[in-house]
Amino acid sequence: MTHRSSLELLDVSLGPQLAPDQIVSWLIGATVGEIERELVLQTLARCDGNRTHAARVLGVSVRTLRNKIRQYSTDGSEIPEAKSGIILHNA
Repeated sequence: MTHRSSLELLDVSLGPQLAPDQIVSWLIGATVGEIERELVLQTLARCDGNRTHAARVLGVSVRTLRNKIRQYSTDGSEIPEAKSGIILHNA
């Protein structure tokens, strides 16, 4: 079994990459909780709201992700919704 990194699992365009010094500058002053919340919500958005895929990319269980999402929602954060691939036809 080949080990794949989280970035390889996230099969979307990541856009422009930041240099390490830019990332550190952005992180300074933020709490670990704030950084984690942003990472979880951004990953969920890039996974089109697919919680299973987002959990895999983040390296956490779906249950852990669900609990974090529930807390973020309670705190007032906007949670990306899953995009449905289901097309409904009128009968």
